[in-house]
Amino acid sequence: MTNNRIRKLRARMKELSLDALLVTALPNIRYLTGFSGSNGLAVVTARRAGFFTDSRYRLQSAGEVKRFTRRITSRPLFDEAAASKLLQGCAAAGFESDAVTYAQFRRLRKAFPRLSLRPVAGLVENIAIVKDSAEIALLARAGKIADAVFRDLCAAIAPGMTELEVAAEISWLVRRHGAERDAFDVIVASGARGALPHARPTRKKLRSGEFVTIDFGATVRGYCSDMARTIAIGRPPARLRAAYAAVQEAHGAALRAAKAGMRASELDAVARTRIAAHRLGKYFTHSLGHGLGLRVHERPRVSALSNEILRAGSVITIEPGVYIPGVGGVRIEDAVVLGGRTSRLLTSSPRELLTLPA
Repeated sequence: MTNNRIRKLRARMKELSLDALLVTALPNIRYLTGFSGSNGLAVVTARRAGFFTDSRYRLQSAGEVKRFTRRITSRPLFDEAAASKLLQGCAAAGFESDAVTYAQFRRLRKAFPRLSLRPVAGLVENIAIVKDSAEIALLARAGKIADAVFRDLCAAIAPGMTELEVAAEISWLVRRHGAERDAFDVIVASGARGALPHARPTRKKLRSGEFVTIDFGATVRGYCSDMARTIAIGRPPARLRAAYAAVQEAHGAALRAAKAGMRASELDAVARTRIAAHRLGKYFTHSLGHGLGLRVHERPRVSALSNEILRAGSVITIEPGVYIPGVGGVRIEDAVVLGGRTSRLLTSSPRELLTLPA
């Protein structure tokens, strides 16, 4: 798989007249090399590929990094890359402009004074947007873990628990079911706090008559799942139950419509139109979804503002939501693999409103 990724990257570099690419974003380094540590640099030229890290990762990188010449150093990585002569004969090198700080750029310019440094964005991401079979298998495993966590969580949640306790239970279950870690900070929002799409869990206790929205994911060999469900404790007010029905309808419509070849904005509109028909449009305040992979948020962005064409093999989330200030909120989220005619779900937990005893 790595060879194919590098081949595609080199083809794109050639189109841009780049002799080399300096890869500093850790998810992109992992995508190209397999390295999962916290300090690394990958350099790709037309004929060579080098990887640089420090002595902490000597053994780890030996087991993870494939098809890249590996170099361990105690010096700054840019300096080591310059000393390696890997870029000898190169005139123009791209650097990841959305991952390099100004301070890093200054160090880069000092390390390569004769090299024409060109800011580029999205070279590796544009390749990674379409997942190969191995990636989809890992994303599916992460999705199955999320399903298992939700099943066990529903047996554990009870009135009187705090949002923080629910979040801790989720994180424990994620690991118990075999994941490396949470894919992102767990979201738990109950009652009126459900109107906060990215609510951080607090000491607030779960009460009868409330909705509780949870949003979480598991990580398997770096690949993320992302699932959200809203459950009821006892019997919430009719306004919230109506909002749930609207979100469920929008979610189902988007799932049925999702396929490669359509514009991301068109898919967003499928869900947004359904929610607007229930006079709740002003409460759907975020995009319909996003890409999923080594990052929990990556391309493509599935929003009303995105004209990107959805591609077969991309994995995206579908997560319509309604957030009513002072009342509460609803979100239902699943991940799907896009195909030419249909999409395939990677998470399968029930989407009907689950009501837990008060």
